[in-house]
Amino acid sequence: MTPVLVINSGSSSFKYQLIDVETERSFASGLVERIGEEAGVATHTVFFHGEDAAVAATKATSSRELPIPDHTAGFAVMLQAFGEHGPSLDDARPVAVGHRVVQGGARFFEPTLITSLVEINIDELSALAPLHNPGALQGIRAARAAFAQVPHVAVFDTAFHQTMPAAAFTYAIDRETAERHRIRKYGFHGTSHKFVSEAAAAYLDRPLSSLKQIVLHLGNGASATAIDGGASVDTSMGLTPLEGLVMGTRSGDIDASVLGVLARRDEMTPGELDAFLNTRSGLRGLAGASDMRDIVRRRAEGDPHATLAFDVYIHRLRAYIGAYLAQLGGADVIVFTAGVGENSAGVRAAALETFGFAGIHLDAARNEAPGRGIRVISTDESPVTVLVVPTDEELEIARQAHTVAAG
Repeated sequence: MTPVLVINSGSSSFKYQLIDVETERSFASGLVERIGEEAGVATHTVFFHGEDAAVAATKATSSRELPIPDHTAGFAVMLQAFGEHGPSLDDARPVAVGHRVVQGGARFFEPTLITSLVEINIDELSALAPLHNPGALQGIRAARAAFAQVPHVAVFDTAFHQTMPAAAFTYAIDRETAERHRIRKYGFHGTSHKFVSEAAAAYLDRPLSSLKQIVLHLGNGASATAIDGGASVDTSMGLTPLEGLVMGTRSGDIDASVLGVLARRDEMTPGELDAFLNTRSGLRGLAGASDMRDIVRRRAEGDPHATLAFDVYIHRLRAYIGAYLAQLGGADVIVFTAGVGENSAGVRAAALETFGFAGIHLDAARNEAPGRGIRVISTDESPVTVLVVPTDEELEIARQAHTVAAG
Protein backbone atom coordinates (compact mmCIF):
# COMPACT_ATOMS: atom_id res chain seq x y z
CA MET A 1 0.00 0.00 0.00
CA THR A 2 1.02 3.59 -0.65
CA PRO A 3 -1.46 5.70 1.32
CA VAL A 4 -1.64 9.45 0.80
CA LEU A 5 -3.83 11.68 2.96
CA VAL A 6 -5.50 14.47 0.96
CA ILE A 7 -6.67 17.60 2.78
CA ASN A 8 -9.01 20.23 1.29
CA SER A 9 -9.27 22.91 3.95
CA GLY A 10 -11.54 25.95 4.15
CA SER A 11 -11.97 28.66 6.76
CA SER A 12 -14.50 26.72 8.84
CA SER A 13 -14.24 23.16 7.56
CA PHE A 14 -11.96 20.64 5.92
CA LYS A 15 -12.50 17.51 3.86
CA TYR A 16 -10.06 14.62 3.90
CA GLN A 17 -9.51 11.37 2.07
CA LEU A 18 -7.01 8.55 2.52
CA ILE A 19 -6.12 7.10 -0.88
CA ASP A 20 -3.86 4.25 -1.93
CA VAL A 21 -2.13 5.65 -5.02
CA GLU A 22 -1.10 2.16 -6.14
CA THR A 23 -4.66 0.84 -6.48
CA GLU A 24 -6.25 4.34 -6.69
CA ARG A 25 -8.80 3.22 -4.12
CA SER A 26 -10.05 5.32 -1.22
CA PHE A 27 -9.73 3.81 2.25
CA ALA A 28 -11.67 6.53 4.05
CA SER A 29 -13.02 10.02 3.67
CA GLY A 30 -14.47 12.59 5.99
CA LEU A 31 -15.68 16.10 6.63
CA VAL A 32 -15.03 18.24 9.68
CA GLU A 33 -17.25 21.31 9.57
CA ARG A 34 -18.55 24.25 11.60
CA ILE A 35 -15.10 24.77 13.07
CA GLY A 36 -15.19 27.61 15.58
CA GLU A 37 -18.93 27.40 16.12
CA GLU A 38 -20.68 26.23 19.26
CA ALA A 39 -21.31 22.76 17.84
CA GLY A 40 -19.05 21.30 15.16
CA VAL A 41 -19.84 18.23 13.08
CA ALA A 42 -17.45 15.44 12.10
CA THR A 43 -18.35 12.72 9.60
CA HIS A 44 -16.10 9.76 8.79
CA THR A 45 -16.69 7.11 6.11
CA VAL A 46 -14.71 3.87 5.76
CA PHE A 47 -14.65 1.98 2.45
CA PHE A 48 -14.36 -1.81 2.30
CA HIS A 49 -13.00 -3.20 -0.96
CA GLY A 50 -13.22 -6.75 -2.20
CA GLU A 51 -10.77 -8.48 -4.50
CA ASP A 52 -12.86 -7.69 -7.59
CA ALA A 53 -12.09 -4.10 -8.58
CA ALA A 54 -15.27 -3.97 -10.68
CA VAL A 55 -17.48 -4.46 -7.62
CA ALA A 56 -18.42 -1.28 -5.79
CA ALA A 57 -16.97 -0.87 -2.33
CA THR A 58 -19.21 -1.12 0.70
CA LYS A 59 -18.96 1.65 3.25
CA ALA A 60 -19.79 2.58 6.82
CA THR A 61 -20.37 6.16 7.94
CA SER A 62 -20.26 7.61 11.44
CA SER A 63 -21.10 11.16 12.50
CA ARG A 64 -21.03 13.14 15.69
CA GLU A 65 -21.43 16.68 17.02
CA LEU A 66 -18.92 18.26 19.38
CA PRO A 67 -17.12 21.58 19.90
CA ILE A 68 -14.27 22.04 17.38
CA PRO A 69 -12.65 25.37 18.25
CA ASP A 70 -9.99 25.40 15.54
CA HIS A 71 -8.31 23.37 12.80
CA THR A 72 -5.84 21.81 15.24
CA ALA A 73 -8.74 20.45 17.25
CA GLY A 74 -10.37 19.35 14.00
CA PHE A 75 -7.33 17.27 13.10
CA ALA A 76 -7.42 15.65 16.52
CA VAL A 77 -11.05 14.72 15.86
CA MET A 78 -10.05 13.26 12.47
CA LEU A 79 -7.28 11.18 14.03
CA GLN A 80 -9.69 9.94 16.68
CA ALA A 81 -12.13 8.88 13.93
CA PHE A 82 -9.41 6.89 12.20
CA GLY A 83 -8.53 5.28 15.54
CA GLU A 84 -12.12 4.35 16.41
CA HIS A 85 -13.53 3.45 13.01
CA GLY A 86 -10.48 2.71 10.86
CA PRO A 87 -8.49 2.17 8.93
CA SER A 88 -5.68 2.22 11.44
CA LEU A 89 -3.10 4.85 10.56
CA ASP A 90 -0.49 2.56 12.10
CA ASP A 91 -1.26 0.00 9.38
CA ALA A 92 -1.95 2.57 6.65
CA ARG A 93 0.48 5.29 7.66
CA PRO A 94 0.45 8.07 5.04
CA VAL A 95 3.62 8.39 3.01
CA ALA A 96 2.60 11.98 2.18
CA VAL A 97 -0.08 14.55 2.88
CA GLY A 98 -1.40 16.48 -0.12
CA HIS A 99 -3.03 19.87 0.41
CA ARG A 100 -5.31 21.64 -2.03
CA VAL A 101 -4.39 25.33 -2.20
CA VAL A 102 -6.57 27.50 -4.41
CA GLN A 103 -4.23 30.38 -5.25
CA GLY A 104 -0.57 29.87 -6.10
CA GLY A 105 -0.19 33.09 -8.06
CA ALA A 106 2.67 33.17 -10.53
CA ARG A 107 5.03 31.76 -7.90
CA PHE A 108 3.92 28.14 -7.94
CA PHE A 109 3.56 26.26 -11.21
CA GLU A 110 3.89 22.71 -9.92
CA PRO A 111 3.14 20.69 -6.76
CA THR A 112 5.51 21.93 -4.07
CA LEU A 113 6.99 20.44 -0.92
CA ILE A 114 5.75 22.61 1.93
CA THR A 115 8.35 24.43 4.00
CA SER A 116 8.09 27.44 6.30
CA LEU A 117 8.94 29.64 3.32
CA VAL A 118 6.16 28.08 1.24
CA GLU A 119 3.75 28.77 4.10
CA ILE A 120 4.81 32.44 4.06
CA ASN A 121 4.20 32.60 0.32
CA ILE A 122 0.74 31.03 0.64
CA ASP A 123 -0.05 33.56 3.35
CA GLU A 124 1.10 36.47 1.16
CA LEU A 125 -1.03 35.18 -1.72
CA SER A 126 -4.11 35.40 0.52
CA ALA A 127 -4.54 38.92 -0.85
CA LEU A 128 -5.52 37.28 -4.15
CA ALA A 129 -7.73 34.61 -2.53
CA PRO A 130 -8.97 35.92 0.83
CA LEU A 131 -11.80 33.38 0.98
CA HIS A 132 -9.60 30.35 0.30
CA ASN A 133 -5.88 30.62 1.12
CA PRO A 134 -6.21 31.51 4.83
CA GLY A 135 -8.25 28.36 5.48
CA ALA A 136 -5.81 26.24 3.50
CA LEU A 137 -2.94 27.65 5.54
CA GLN A 138 -4.70 26.80 8.82
CA GLY A 139 -5.16 23.25 7.58
CA ILE A 140 -1.51 22.99 6.51
CA ARG A 141 -0.24 24.13 9.89
CA ALA A 142 -2.54 21.79 11.79
CA ALA A 143 -1.67 18.85 9.54
CA ARG A 144 2.07 19.46 9.77
CA ALA A 145 1.73 19.38 13.56
CA ALA A 146 -0.30 16.17 13.44
CA PHE A 147 1.96 14.45 10.87
CA ALA A 148 5.32 16.01 11.64
CA GLN A 149 7.43 13.23 10.10
CA VAL A 150 5.52 13.03 6.80
CA PRO A 151 6.22 15.15 3.68
CA HIS A 152 3.48 17.69 3.02
CA VAL A 153 2.83 18.84 -0.54
CA ALA A 154 0.81 21.83 -1.75
CA VAL A 155 -1.13 21.27 -4.97
CA PHE A 156 -2.32 24.57 -6.42
CA ASP A 157 -5.54 25.07 -8.40
CA THR A 158 -3.76 27.72 -10.43
CA ALA A 159 -0.63 25.73 -11.31
CA PHE A 160 -2.04 23.93 -14.36
CA HIS A 161 -2.82 27.27 -16.00
CA GLN A 162 0.72 28.65 -15.76
CA THR A 163 1.26 27.48 -19.35
CA MET A 164 -1.13 30.15 -20.67
CA PRO A 165 0.53 32.64 -23.01
CA ALA A 166 0.75 36.28 -21.93
CA ALA A 167 -1.94 37.24 -24.45
CA ALA A 168 -4.37 35.00 -22.59
CA PHE A 169 -3.55 35.97 -18.99
CA THR A 170 -2.94 39.71 -19.41
CA TYR A 171 -5.70 42.22 -18.69
CA ALA A 172 -5.77 45.42 -20.76
CA ILE A 173 -5.21 47.79 -17.85
CA ASP A 174 -2.31 50.06 -16.87
CA ARG A 175 0.77 47.87 -16.88
CA GLU A 176 2.42 49.33 -13.77
CA THR A 177 -0.76 49.02 -11.72
CA ALA A 178 -1.23 45.43 -12.85
CA GLU A 179 2.34 44.52 -11.94
CA ARG A 180 2.18 46.26 -8.54
CA HIS A 181 -0.93 44.38 -7.50
CA ARG A 182 -0.23 41.16 -9.47
CA ILE A 183 -3.47 41.59 -11.41
CA ARG A 184 -3.74 39.00 -14.17
CA LYS A 185 -5.73 35.90 -15.04
CA TYR A 186 -4.65 32.90 -12.98
CA GLY A 187 -7.43 30.40 -13.61
CA PHE A 188 -8.76 27.77 -11.22
CA HIS A 189 -10.05 24.17 -11.14
CA GLY A 190 -6.64 23.30 -12.58
CA THR A 191 -6.39 19.99 -10.73
CA SER A 192 -9.70 18.90 -12.23
CA HIS A 193 -8.87 20.08 -15.74
CA LYS A 194 -5.53 18.24 -15.62
CA PHE A 195 -7.06 15.00 -14.32
CA VAL A 196 -9.96 15.03 -16.78
CA SER A 197 -7.93 15.88 -19.89
CA GLU A 198 -5.41 13.12 -19.12
CA ALA A 199 -8.21 10.63 -18.39
CA ALA A 200 -9.86 11.50 -21.71
CA ALA A 201 -6.65 10.85 -23.65
CA ALA A 202 -6.10 7.55 -21.86
CA TYR A 203 -9.69 6.44 -22.50
CA LEU A 204 -9.41 7.25 -26.20
CA ASP A 205 -5.97 5.58 -26.31
CA ARG A 206 -4.51 8.65 -27.98
CA PRO A 207 -1.39 10.62 -27.02
CA LEU A 208 -2.26 13.59 -24.83
CA SER A 209 0.25 15.64 -26.81
CA SER A 210 -1.79 15.18 -29.99
CA LEU A 211 -5.16 16.37 -28.67
CA LYS A 212 -6.90 19.72 -28.69
CA GLN A 213 -9.47 19.61 -25.90
CA ILE A 214 -12.12 21.86 -24.42
CA VAL A 215 -12.88 20.81 -20.85
CA LEU A 216 -16.08 22.09 -19.24
CA HIS A 217 -15.99 21.79 -15.46
CA LEU A 218 -19.61 22.53 -14.60
CA GLY A 219 -20.45 22.41 -10.92
CA ASN A 220 -21.69 25.06 -8.51
CA GLY A 221 -18.46 26.73 -9.54
CA ALA A 222 -17.85 26.41 -13.27
CA SER A 223 -14.97 26.95 -15.66
CA ALA A 224 -13.97 26.16 -19.23
CA THR A 225 -10.40 25.50 -20.36
CA ALA A 226 -8.79 25.21 -23.78
CA ILE A 227 -6.08 22.53 -23.60
CA ASP A 228 -3.58 21.97 -26.40
CA GLY A 229 -1.32 18.94 -26.09
CA GLY A 230 -2.01 18.69 -22.37
CA ALA A 231 -1.23 22.36 -21.67
CA SER A 232 -3.74 25.02 -20.68
CA VAL A 233 -3.76 27.82 -23.24
CA ASP A 234 -6.81 29.71 -21.99
CA THR A 235 -9.36 29.41 -19.20
CA SER A 236 -12.50 31.23 -18.16
CA MET A 237 -11.79 32.05 -14.50
CA GLY A 238 -9.50 34.98 -13.91
CA LEU A 239 -7.81 36.82 -11.04
CA THR A 240 -10.38 35.10 -8.82
CA PRO A 241 -12.91 32.29 -9.39
CA LEU A 242 -15.56 34.92 -10.18
CA GLU A 243 -14.80 35.55 -13.85
CA GLY A 244 -16.19 33.51 -16.73
CA LEU A 245 -19.21 31.23 -16.85
CA VAL A 246 -22.52 31.73 -15.03
CA MET A 247 -22.33 29.72 -11.80
CA GLY A 248 -24.57 28.71 -8.94
CA THR A 249 -24.15 31.95 -7.00
CA ARG A 250 -21.46 33.80 -8.99
CA SER A 251 -22.14 36.18 -11.85
CA GLY A 252 -19.24 35.25 -14.10
CA ASP A 253 -18.37 37.89 -16.70
CA ILE A 254 -19.87 41.32 -16.01
CA ASP A 255 -19.18 44.90 -17.08
CA ALA A 256 -16.92 46.32 -14.36
CA SER A 257 -18.86 49.58 -14.52
CA VAL A 258 -21.74 47.81 -12.79
CA LEU A 259 -19.70 47.99 -9.59
CA GLY A 260 -19.39 51.76 -9.89
CA VAL A 261 -23.12 52.12 -10.48
CA LEU A 262 -23.96 50.05 -7.39
CA ALA A 263 -21.37 51.86 -5.27
CA ARG A 264 -22.77 55.27 -6.22
CA ARG A 265 -26.48 54.50 -6.23
CA ASP A 266 -26.76 51.93 -3.41
CA GLU A 267 -23.61 53.04 -1.55
CA MET A 268 -22.36 49.45 -1.51
CA THR A 269 -18.91 48.92 0.01
CA PRO A 270 -16.19 46.84 -1.69
CA GLY A 271 -17.01 43.96 0.65
CA GLU A 272 -20.70 44.19 -0.13
CA LEU A 273 -20.02 44.31 -3.85
CA ASP A 274 -17.80 41.24 -3.57
CA ALA A 275 -20.48 39.35 -1.66
CA PHE A 276 -23.15 40.47 -4.11
CA LEU A 277 -21.29 39.07 -7.13
CA ASN A 278 -20.11 35.90 -5.38
CA THR A 279 -23.12 34.86 -3.30
CA ARG A 280 -26.23 36.63 -4.64
CA SER A 281 -25.70 36.36 -8.38
CA GLY A 282 -25.53 33.59 -10.99
CA LEU A 283 -28.44 31.17 -11.04
CA ARG A 284 -29.46 32.23 -7.54
CA GLY A 285 -29.63 35.88 -8.55
CA LEU A 286 -31.64 35.14 -11.69
CA ALA A 287 -34.02 32.51 -10.35
CA GLY A 288 -33.60 32.25 -6.58
CA ALA A 289 -32.03 28.78 -6.76
CA SER A 290 -28.37 27.86 -7.17
CA ASP A 291 -28.84 24.15 -8.00
CA MET A 292 -29.17 23.38 -11.71
CA ARG A 293 -31.52 20.48 -10.90
CA ASP A 294 -34.00 22.97 -9.45
CA ILE A 295 -33.60 25.25 -12.45
CA VAL A 296 -34.25 22.41 -14.91
CA ARG A 297 -37.30 21.21 -12.97
CA ARG A 298 -38.82 24.67 -12.70
CA ARG A 299 -38.06 25.41 -16.35
CA ALA A 300 -39.99 22.27 -17.31
CA GLU A 301 -42.89 23.55 -15.24
CA GLY A 302 -42.90 26.82 -17.19
CA ASP A 303 -41.26 29.10 -14.61
CA PRO A 304 -40.08 32.17 -16.60
CA HIS A 305 -37.28 33.05 -14.15
CA ALA A 306 -35.83 29.55 -14.30
CA THR A 307 -36.18 29.56 -18.09
CA LEU A 308 -34.23 32.81 -18.36
CA ALA A 309 -31.58 31.58 -15.92
CA PHE A 310 -31.08 28.41 -17.98
CA ASP A 311 -30.92 30.39 -21.22
CA VAL A 312 -28.35 32.86 -19.83
CA TYR A 313 -26.27 29.95 -18.51
CA ILE A 314 -26.28 28.20 -21.89
CA HIS A 315 -25.67 31.43 -23.84
CA ARG A 316 -22.48 32.10 -21.84
CA LEU A 317 -21.36 28.48 -22.09
CA ARG A 318 -21.75 28.47 -25.88
CA ALA A 319 -19.82 31.73 -26.11
CA TYR A 320 -16.81 30.19 -24.36
CA ILE A 321 -16.95 26.97 -26.38
CA GLY A 322 -16.99 29.02 -29.57
CA ALA A 323 -14.13 31.22 -28.39
CA TYR A 324 -11.98 28.24 -27.50
CA LEU A 325 -12.70 26.51 -30.80
CA ALA A 326 -11.29 29.64 -32.41
CA GLN A 327 -8.27 29.83 -30.09
CA LEU A 328 -7.41 26.17 -30.64
CA GLY A 329 -8.18 26.17 -34.35
CA GLY A 330 -10.76 23.44 -33.80
CA ALA A 331 -11.04 20.66 -31.24
CA ASP A 332 -10.58 16.90 -31.16
CA VAL A 333 -12.39 16.38 -27.86
CA ILE A 334 -14.95 18.19 -25.74
CA VAL A 335 -15.27 16.96 -22.16
CA PHE A 336 -18.04 17.55 -19.62
CA THR A 337 -17.22 17.02 -15.94
CA ALA A 338 -18.26 17.91 -12.36
CA GLY A 339 -21.79 17.76 -10.93
CA VAL A 340 -23.74 19.49 -13.70
CA GLY A 341 -21.47 18.38 -16.51
CA GLU A 342 -21.60 14.73 -15.47
CA ASN A 343 -25.31 14.55 -14.67
CA SER A 344 -27.32 17.06 -16.72
CA ALA A 345 -28.05 15.68 -20.17
CA GLY A 346 -30.17 18.76 -20.86
CA VAL A 347 -27.31 21.17 -20.23
CA ARG A 348 -24.95 19.11 -22.41
CA ALA A 349 -27.43 18.97 -25.29
CA ALA A 350 -28.28 22.66 -25.14
CA ALA A 351 -24.64 23.73 -24.87
CA LEU A 352 -23.64 21.90 -28.06
CA GLU A 353 -26.87 22.28 -30.04
CA THR A 354 -25.53 24.98 -32.37
CA PHE A 355 -22.08 23.50 -33.06
CA GLY A 356 -22.89 21.09 -35.85
CA PHE A 357 -20.98 23.41 -38.20
CA ALA A 358 -17.82 22.67 -36.15
CA GLY A 359 -18.18 18.89 -36.43
CA ILE A 360 -19.77 18.40 -33.02
CA HIS A 361 -22.69 15.96 -33.13
CA LEU A 362 -24.27 14.50 -30.00
CA ASP A 363 -25.97 11.12 -29.97
CA ALA A 364 -29.24 11.83 -28.15
CA ALA A 365 -29.63 8.31 -26.78
CA ARG A 366 -26.07 8.15 -25.50
CA ASN A 367 -26.38 11.58 -23.93
CA GLU A 368 -29.62 10.68 -22.13
CA ALA A 369 -28.47 7.24 -20.98
CA PRO A 370 -27.49 7.09 -17.29
CA GLY A 371 -23.89 6.25 -16.55
CA ARG A 372 -21.22 6.70 -13.90
CA GLY A 373 -17.92 6.17 -15.69
CA ILE A 374 -16.21 7.72 -18.69
CA ARG A 375 -18.44 7.50 -21.74
CA VAL A 376 -18.78 8.82 -25.28
CA ILE A 377 -21.95 10.81 -25.97
CA SER A 378 -21.21 11.92 -29.53
CA THR A 379 -22.19 10.00 -32.65
CA ASP A 380 -19.75 7.55 -34.21
CA GLU A 381 -19.53 9.86 -37.23
CA SER A 382 -18.84 13.03 -35.23
CA PRO A 383 -15.39 14.46 -36.13
CA VAL A 384 -15.21 15.82 -32.57
CA THR A 385 -15.52 13.28 -29.77
CA VAL A 386 -17.68 14.40 -26.86
CA LEU A 387 -17.05 12.69 -23.53
CA VAL A 388 -18.41 12.69 -20.02
CA VAL A 389 -15.49 12.16 -17.64
CA PRO A 390 -16.05 12.03 -13.87
CA THR A 391 -13.50 14.21 -12.14
CA ASP A 392 -11.49 13.10 -9.12
CA GLU A 393 -9.51 16.02 -7.78
CA GLU A 394 -8.56 14.15 -4.60
CA LEU A 395 -6.96 11.33 -6.58
CA GLU A 396 -5.05 13.84 -8.70
CA ILE A 397 -3.80 15.61 -5.58
CA ALA A 398 -2.76 12.24 -4.11
CA ARG A 399 -0.86 11.35 -7.28
CA GLN A 400 0.98 14.67 -7.37
CA ALA A 401 1.76 14.63 -3.67
CA HIS A 402 3.17 11.09 -3.91
CA THR A 403 5.33 12.02 -6.91
CA VAL A 404 6.86 14.97 -5.06
CA ALA A 405 7.34 13.06 -1.81
CA ALA A 406 8.97 10.14 -3.61
CA GLY A 407 11.13 12.38 -5.75
